[in-house]
Amino acid sequence: MTDAATTQPVFNMDKIYVKDISLEIPHAPQIFLERENPQIEVQLQTSASTLDNGVNEVTILATVTAKIGEKVMFLIEAKQAGIFTLRNLPEAEMEPVLAVMCPNILFPYLREVVSDVSVRAGFAPVMLNPINFEVLYQQQKQQQAEAAAATTH
Repeated sequence: MTDAATTQPVFNMDKIYVKDISLEIPHAPQIFLERENPQIEVQLQTSASTLDNGVNEVTILATVTAKIGEKVMFLIEAKQAGIFTLRNLPEAEMEPVLAVMCPNILFPYLREVVSDVSVRAGFAPVMLNPINFEVLYQQQKQQQAEAAAATTH
């Protein structure tokens, strides 16, 4: 191998999988008699961890809660994950790739899982709106900077 080949940036998507999934329908079967449309609340969290030299796991956790008034119609928690190999990237680029690029790859799979689970549970499909992981990453960095500034004053 030449030196150029060993220093070229490497980005591989090695595996995409559902890491964890749960469904709760606490008021079944009576909840199926409800005719009101539920309010849907979605919370997302992303995380990344190093598995081996250059090998990382990135996960997106979606918590989808459907309520009619205060009554929970259903609750879906789905954790979509992927294993990505990243090598020869400048350190400054690693975090944005893991926090933005990898979640962008995983999100369509997560959308499909959440929609499929809601349908299989007997409800209408839940379609997660597109997410701008770049904006979420920037907001997270800003909050970290503000928190750091607050602790130094």
